[in-house]
Amino acid sequence: MNRMRRNWIGLSTLVNKEIVRIVRIWTQTLIPPVITMSLYFVIFGNVIGSRVGKISGFSYMAYIAPGLIMMSIITNSYSNVVSSFFGAKFARHVEEILVSPLPLSLLLLGYMAGGMVRGLLNGALVTLVALFFTHLEPAEPWVVISVAILTSAIFSLAGFTNAIFAKKFDDISIVPTFVLTPLTYLGGVFYSIALLPPFWRDLSRINPIVYMVSAFRTGILGIKTMPLTTAYSFMILFLLLLFGANWWLLKRGTGIRN
Repeated sequence: MNRMRRNWIGLSTLVNKEIVRIVRIWTQTLIPPVITMSLYFVIFGNVIGSRVGKISGFSYMAYIAPGLIMMSIITNSYSNVVSSFFGAKFARHVEEILVSPLPLSLLLLGYMAGGMVRGLLNGALVTLVALFFTHLEPAEPWVVISVAILTSAIFSLAGFTNAIFAKKFDDISIVPTFVLTPLTYLGGVFYSIALLPPFWRDLSRINPIVYMVSAFRTGILGIKTMPLTTAYSFMILFLLLLFGANWWLLKRGTGIRN
């Protein structure tokens, strides 16, 4: 019981530290994503959307809303963990955490939870912004909630991987710029992959973000571009692989001991 209580105190302290960090610098963690997504709604939804017309029976504004919410969850979950853990490495206080009796799995879970809090909070704020531009009524609320949680967890872990290998501040921006952003834009946020030619449609299926955006859009609008079982299978697989890989890297001391 003492060990369980000690682990719980350590985990809750780490999560609380991450939440306090998010709230303390709210002008960096909460406001910029809301402004950015508002511009997307204005430019793509109003200006371009009026020329595009309807997609799958929905206005273009309503169609891109789930994708933009998902984009906010992805980018903020990722950036919170990569900046927080790399900051701990850079300031050299990560050693104090690693020598604590807190198991590595709970250490990883704590950082993941912090990223999820920021990602989901930004997703909720962007949803409120979207309601000013279009009407959204979730067709399957449980799908919306579960996909948002899984996505934020996956990209929190992906940000942790980036932070482990990063050796300087420039390294934490390379992956978001050259990998994450292209995958997000090509993940069906602004279009339906069903409209693509067969070759490009099949190629898009290797992009994990396609499954997340598609499932989230299904939950909000009811549009099914792929089976939910397929989307959930890929998300759970990525979650387990990333958690296992990060735990193994922590155990080896990769990026920390050298």
